Amino acid sequence: MTMPDFYNKQNHADEREAPPPVKQEASIFDKCHRFLEAAGDYAQVKAADLYPYFRPIERNDGTRAIMNGREIIMAGSNNYLGLTSDPRVIEAATKAVEQYGTGCTGSRFLNGTLDLHIELEKRLADFMGKESAVLFSTGYMTNQGLIQGLAGKSDIVFSDKDNHACIVAGTQVSLADTWRYRHDDLTHLRRLLEKAQAERPGAGKLIATDGVFSMSGVIAQVPELVALADEFGAALMVDDAHAVGVIGPGGRGSAAYFGLSDRVPLTTGTFSKSFASLGGFVAGDHDVIEYVRHSASTHIFSASMPPANVATVLKCLDILEAEPERLERLWEISDYMREGFRNAGFNVWTSQTPIIPVVIGDMMTCFQFWHDLLEEGVFVNAVVPPAVPQGQSLMRTSYMATHTNEELDFILDAFHRIGKKHGVINTNGTV
Repeated sequence: MTMPDFYNKQNHADEREAPPPVKQEASIFDKCHRFLEAAGDYAQVKAADLYPYFRPIERNDGTRAIMNGREIIMAGSNNYLGLTSDPRVIEAATKAVEQYGTGCTGSRFLNGTLDLHIELEKRLADFMGKESAVLFSTGYMTNQGLIQGLAGKSDIVFSDKDNHACIVAGTQVSLADTWRYRHDDLTHLRRLLEKAQAERPGAGKLIATDGVFSMSGVIAQVPELVALADEFGAALMVDDAHAVGVIGPGGRGSAAYFGLSDRVPLTTGTFSKSFASLGGFVAGDHDVIEYVRHSASTHIFSASMPPANVATVLKCLDILEAEPERLERLWEISDYMREGFRNAGFNVWTSQTPIIPVVIGDMMTCFQFWHDLLEEGVFVNAVVPPAVPQGQSLMRTSYMATHTNEELDFILDAFHRIGKKHGVINTNGTV
């Protein structure tokens, strides 16, 4: 073919009708655009400055904090023992940075194990009354890694429907099947265990539950769970993120609360609440913990807890053991606030701990309530569906051992005024 012939054919082809355009495939980012375009409530809430999430805190002194240049009373923190700004804790963290630097730059499996990590694992095992403990870099990774590492493809995990997202994540990455039982419904759990026994008698069984449920403040029915686990040959795992340092003798968690520490084989916990730090742990029998240490991917393939975080937990343990009056004060405060809210006419569900939900109702009223509380100088957490049922949007309040009586009364007074303003309670304090 000569050069002119080639150009003639090309020009002729260009004059033909163009083929239909190729249909564009959906972009993975389409959902992101739809989220902002279709979420009318989101846009409305943001425009009205009612959006309660990702609000920056400029200074945090425990029960007091600075937001937008204003001092507010903090009633939405999980700093249950009030130790995040304790001078002894800050000094311990500072000394650890001076000795070890700011991070470990590797996993525990390789170069990331410090003598501090070993010390904390031994202290936690002794504190929890177990043979061994293993640390994880976050509480979330603790439950996710434990379930992924322990439950295999021939096993079944029985999980409470209100369990924390990290337990759910663990069941999703595990090769085991997950059978969810209705929240705190042990009759339903029994039926599932009977079904497993009849249909899959050889399956390993793990019951997973929060020890204290993070939205309601309700304590799990540990004695009944222990009995079911024993009857059906299941292992019981209790996530005590909101229980260690809060309930039980010496703050040893939900199993200790019922006098059953030796009957719950696996307890997990976090350091981001009572222990004023970041990280998590599993405590149990030596062989089980060693297996988890070598099989949980979130432990093996993640950088280890930084030295300041470990030193913080060790010092918090010292303080908790030396100052049991902190726990007594925390329970005194919790009872006072539950009674105060109920006397004002609020619905606080069946809270049993320093987590006290105050039900508001619909989502927009909840956001407005939250905004008005902040204007009054009180910070709490607004919780809306799907985290809670429709029509049950709430203020999640939580308390510290260091709250003063004056601060508690200030919080109750603010809630009462705003409750009347929005019709959540009427003028005589009843619903």
